[in-house]
Amino acid sequence: MDSVVHFEIPADDLKRASAFYKKAFGWNAEEFKDMGYWMLATTESTEQGMPKNPGSINGGMGKRAGPLKGIVVTIAVKDIDKSLAKIETLGGKTVAKKQAIGGDMGFTAYFKDSEGNIVGLWQAST
Repeated sequence: MDSVVHFEIPADDLKRASAFYKKAFGWNAEEFKDMGYWMLATTESTEQGMPKNPGSINGGMGKRAGPLKGIVVTIAVKDIDKSLAKIETLGGKTVAKKQAIGGDMGFTAYFKDSEGNIVGLWQAST
């Protein structure tokens, strides 16, 4: 079973949004300047940024752009290419093809499901 492992919140003003979530929920926000992206820690994490508490997930924020206009959940899969192919046979549509993230961290892609929702996929580097 593939699990939800991450969420993304699009924002028009990333600094303002990170301050909002920090004040509202006590989340920590770390900016990745070269990526235009902020990581959001919602729970105690390992040095690699993975949650220590079972069932917890962390997230991120990027600029609201393209198909990423609303909150997105991301599902970990073993093979993004195979997952996208299966999704398309079920009536879904790829909206952002597989791309490498952070050099050797892994890969991401986005699809639109049968109901029009945008969902992310994550494939860890092995």
